[in-house]
Amino acid sequence: MGNRAGELLLYLLFYHINLFTEVTRISKNLLVNEQIRAKEVRLIDSDGSQLGIMDTDQALEIAQKKNLDLVNVSPNSKPPVCRIMDFGKYKYEQSKREREARKKQKVISVKEIKLRPGIDTHDFEVKVKNGKRFLQNGDKIKVTVMFRGREITHKDMGRKLCQNLADELSEWGVVEKEPRVEGRNMIMIITPKTK
Repeated sequence: MGNRAGELLLYLLFYHINLFTEVTRISKNLLVNEQIRAKEVRLIDSDGSQLGIMDTDQALEIAQKKNLDLVNVSPNSKPPVCRIMDFGKYKYEQSKREREARKKQKVISVKEIKLRPGIDTHDFEVKVKNGKRFLQNGDKIKVTVMFRGREITHKDMGRKLCQNLADELSEWGVVEKEPRVEGRNMIMIITPKTK
């Protein structure tokens, strides 16, 4: 019986979490015109002036006379704050601002360079060349030295390999995270130098 009670508790917990996320998702969307269910609202005119607290139907009537929408901008306040505005134009301007912000932001991706302790010099030079290209493009590099079998006992070889790579790339990047062993791999992070 105890196991069944635990399952029921988990179900209730996840159900309430889903309800909470649904409520927060809904609150991000603004209520417009007839969607507003409050009896009275604090009304702000399209020019920003306060019109005071009034009945929702009366506020909706004022908005319709101006050929604009009544938008609930602050649903959690008592009474809710509504503004008279052109909602279509507002949504368009907001999406335009979001697009501009997305254009300006730089997405930094993490590129991985995998090495083995017994890597040949030519192969190492190819990895350095790739690392240089990644750093010049503004990407971070995750250097992974993979140990197989008993190679893990020679961690100093992996550390030396990471240090050699960091020295070769020091002109374009700096070590963000020093080499450290995670399982059978040694991992180091190099970030591009800021210009």
